[in-house]
Amino acid sequence: MSQKQNHPKLALQELSFLEKVDQFPRSSYVYHSNVEVQLEMHSHTKHQLTYIEGGVAYLQTKENSYFLPARHFVWIPAGLEHFIELRTSITMMRNIYIPNQALMPNNFYSKMGIYPVSTLVLEMISFTENWSENITKKEPEKYLYMKTLGNVIASTNKTALAVVLPTTTNIKLRPILRHIYFNVDQSLQLKDIAAKFSLSSRSLSRLFRENLDISFLQYVKLTRIILSMEKLLQTDLSISEIAYASGYNSLATFSNTFFEIAKVRPSDFRKKNREKSN
Repeated sequence: MSQKQNHPKLALQELSFLEKVDQFPRSSYVYHSNVEVQLEMHSHTKHQLTYIEGGVAYLQTKENSYFLPARHFVWIPAGLEHFIELRTSITMMRNIYIPNQALMPNNFYSKMGIYPVSTLVLEMISFTENWSENITKKEPEKYLYMKTLGNVIASTNKTALAVVLPTTTNIKLRPILRHIYFNVDQSLQLKDIAAKFSLSSRSLSRLFRENLDISFLQYVKLTRIILSMEKLLQTDLSISEIAYASGYNSLATFSNTFFEIAKVRPSDFRKKNREKSN
């Protein structure tokens, strides 16, 4: 989405939220809100740090859907088209936008990633709670603080959460993906899904490979694990109940698959995220 850069005849309050973010290219911008504002696919000239309290959200890009669990923040590099989809009500969404000029050179800033939020970073984000909108060099202490926050994030976060679900605009594949999402607790076999949508197994397999660059089985596996993460954070269902609700007949298989993708056991994922988000 293209953003207007100069508005000499408009008062600040007349600008849209996204126009305010980019209005002053060298300023940082802070926006915290408990109002669930849904934006369409867009981009801006500043890097974005978002931390969501008390809810389940996804970062959507043109190519992928990224699960944003509790106690994690997302770093969105400048220029990346995206929007954040909220799947539940939230307590607070904390957004901080930092211009590239304010940051030390680091490859970290050019890559989208979802990272565990350390106590230090969480405290630094929370410290900006009462700040709003543009932070310029006219407020040197706040301006330096924004630079420090960006540099701390780059130096302390090395491994991004590797839970990503590819998306597509293919008109044949999109209804199939919706079917998988809404029937994740059922047996989802390639031949059965292909027959339901009047395709051969070979054609359906090729659709996944050519449009999503993963296999049908891998897509189903990722969908099941991502939805199980939602249940682990948002419900009091037992691990066994979540395993069966996610399409697994074996608790051991569910736990092992979850660990393969998330690098942590389901019980530890729930404990870690729930304890630290309270």
